[in-house]
Amino acid sequence: MPSLIDIRRRVRAVKSTEQITKAMKMVSSSKLRRAQERILKSRPYAKDMLRVFNNLATRTENATHPLLNDDPLSARTLLIVITADRGLAGSFNANVAKAALQFTIDQPKSPDGKDVAMALVGRKGRDFFMRRGFDVRYEEVGLFQNIKWAHAQAIAQTAIKEFLGPDISSVYLVYNEFKSVIAQRVVIEKLLPIPRLRPEDTDSGASARQAPSATAAVDYLFEPDPQQLLDTLLPLHVAVQVQRALLESAAAEHAARMQSMDSATRNAKEMVERLTLYMNKVRQAAITREIIEVVSGAQAT
Repeated sequence: MPSLIDIRRRVRAVKSTEQITKAMKMVSSSKLRRAQERILKSRPYAKDMLRVFNNLATRTENATHPLLNDDPLSARTLLIVITADRGLAGSFNANVAKAALQFTIDQPKSPDGKDVAMALVGRKGRDFFMRRGFDVRYEEVGLFQNIKWAHAQAIAQTAIKEFLGPDISSVYLVYNEFKSVIAQRVVIEKLLPIPRLRPEDTDSGASARQAPSATAAVDYLFEPDPQQLLDTLLPLHVAVQVQRALLESAAAEHAARMQSMDSATRNAKEMVERLTLYMNKVRQAAITREIIEVVSGAQAT
């Protein structure tokens, strides 16, 4: 049986942990409000831009721009994996890593045996995949403290450069999408080439990200020149979609950490209650034992 001093030390340690988790929950709650405002402001622009370029890709010949070219020169894929820089967020990082691993398993096998190259954003994903020997083309850590447009541009430029290279035929994003404070969803979506609409998409109830329906019949007039406009707008479109994914992941991370820390705080409170009850029982048993020893000694004399 542990001594009272040991139990008191453990109670103090658990109470300290409870204070830390409670503070982390409050910090994440505050950051979540700001991140949620940013993502709610960026979503309409990013989704409408994607809707326009989905329609544009459907009605544009492959030769018009290389970023619209969906004729694969290689079976290899570049997967941009977006995770957090820190843990203590429940299964936030593990879910993304699991989805990315499953994606690599499902890809067609390339002749060299290296089916998927990685672009890793976030320390947790970088450490996870680099330890396992994946082909890492790009890595970025520490950007979630303050997400800037320059970060999205750098990632987008890497994706475009790899896509235009000789051995990458497609680029995908995998990240946690922010649904609500209590729900995040792992999303794998195609970034390059620009996804083309299929005729059945408008009738299948597909998501707005993959199948905008209301404007599927729109034709576009280019001025001054289609090539000039596409050269300017397509890289911008890729950067916008990357920034939206970064903002989604940031908001989802804060929500996941807030829920995780709230659960940890409740568990700490329950543990303190159990330890306190156990401590009182030990103290009562010690007092009872001392009384019995005193009475026994008095009777013996």
